[in-house]
Amino acid sequence: MNLMRWDPYREVATLQDRLSRAFGGYAQGGRERDDELSLAAWAPPVDIAEEKDRILITAELPGFKENDIDIQTENGMLTLRGERRFEKEAEGKNYHRVERSYGQFVRTFSLPNNVDREKIKATFRNGLLEIELPKREDAKPKSIKISAGGAERIPSACASR
Repeated sequence: MNLMRWDPYREVATLQDRLSRAFGGYAQGGRERDDELSLAAWAPPVDIAEEKDRILITAELPGFKENDIDIQTENGMLTLRGERRFEKEAEGKNYHRVERSYGQFVRTFSLPNNVDREKIKATFRNGLLEIELPKREDAKPKSIKISAGGAERIPSACASR
């Protein structure tokens, strides 16, 4: 199973950095590169576990609601999208430090061939998004029973050795 994390925003930022160095200035029209990276670099942490009959993806999304998260499957990929909005400064409230990440995120995972894509389910509880990827029946491990055989089953060419 090969699940990869792909961050399209980081690739765009890398391309912009290369263009900036090639032309000797900022390709973004004066915007600071660090600001752009900090907006695009956040992604919720994810655990992926495989069990006998399913794969379970668990994403940490504290402060989100079910309707803030979009999950799609297309062309063998599972994509999670969402956005954490920054609280607007209220009068009398001055921030001295902001360490939480804000903005949009996109997480994309390759779906293994053994997943039944029609039966994928998602649940959201206590800030944890769980996506269950059930395995197809024909892809689940099966035990094969070995029957006891006697000497009569050994081919004559093997028996003479």
